[in-house]
Amino acid sequence: MNIKIFGTDYPAPDGSCVRDYVYVSDLAQAHLLALKSLLSGGDSAIYNLGNSRGYFVRDVIETARNVTGHPVPAINADRRTGDPAMLIADSKRICMELGWKPRYEDLNTIIKTAWTWHQHEVDLRRNRF
Repeated sequence: MNIKIFGTDYPAPDGSCVRDYVYVSDLAQAHLLALKSLLSGGDSAIYNLGNSRGYFVRDVIETARNVTGHPVPAINADRRTGDPAMLIADSKRICMELGWKPRYEDLNTIIKTAWTWHQHEVDLRRNRF
């Protein structure tokens, strides 16, 4: 299975686009804070969730290779219609209003934590059967 890199002609040193990556447990924590706020009578609100920091897609793939020790095959693909060169979340509002702060902000830590979880899950499945 190859990871597709959509677009190689973005205005970036490596030609890939920039995206903001946030760890799934940080997203879950933000949702729990929002639910707690609503249940205590707070108003409904819309929040951007992210680390407010972007990474080149090729850097993400290379970090995954380094963390996992696996080749992580990637191929170049055409840009998708409407894809911007850069997407970075501004999470200031949820930080100020609900006190949310991502626990895992560094790309290496995000991938390492996800990889550790994945390995644990694979080990559990092997032992179940």
